[in-house]
Amino acid sequence: MNNKRKTLSIGLLIALVLILDQAIKFYVKTSYPLDGGFNMFGLDWAQIKFTENYGMAFGLEFGGRAGKIFLGVFRILAGSGLLYYTFKSLKDDKRFSFVISLALITAGAIGNIIDGLIYGVIFSRSTTQTVAEFLPEDGGYSSFFDGHVVDMFYFPIIDTYWPDWVPWVGGEVFRFNNYIFNFADLSITIGVIWIIFLGAFSKKFSL
Repeated sequence: MNNKRKTLSIGLLIALVLILDQAIKFYVKTSYPLDGGFNMFGLDWAQIKFTENYGMAFGLEFGGRAGKIFLGVFRILAGSGLLYYTFKSLKDDKRFSFVISLALITAGAIGNIIDGLIYGVIFSRSTTQTVAEFLPEDGGYSSFFDGHVVDMFYFPIIDTYWPDWVPWVGGEVFRFNNYIFNFADLSITIGVIWIIFLGAFSKKFSL
């Protein structure tokens, strides 16, 4: 595959991840109230459960409004750096599978940047009682750089209780994989895992 075709392929991959990520988020945010959703394929452990991330990963927050702006600027700079490095690696003829991994990480990062940058302007507020509107007449729920990242994939594969005899946690709820994430997060995770795989097995496999 020549460089032009590789560049086109990477560009299309990034665009595809972004389109899927934003389409899923748009559907969930304009279709369900907070905590709303459904079981996928009728399975209790595979759910769409709409929630919003108000800050960094795992819902962490810092610095109030100023911190959110700082985080937004940092994300834009980091996303721009990742985009540049992805295509630079392609130009430098790095292993194509490595560039694909970078593209997945870059696309996921940009997908979440979009949420934090503009969602506060283009959507009304989501609550546990109301579904958000797109481009509401009264304006969005916040301003630029103050949007909330939309999460929805929830896979509580194990949802049970600790046995009573277990010290300290006996009788308490135990859930395996209790995190809610989005398609952008999934793209980043796959990219990172694949880079680790390449680093661990590059001498054994030609990828």
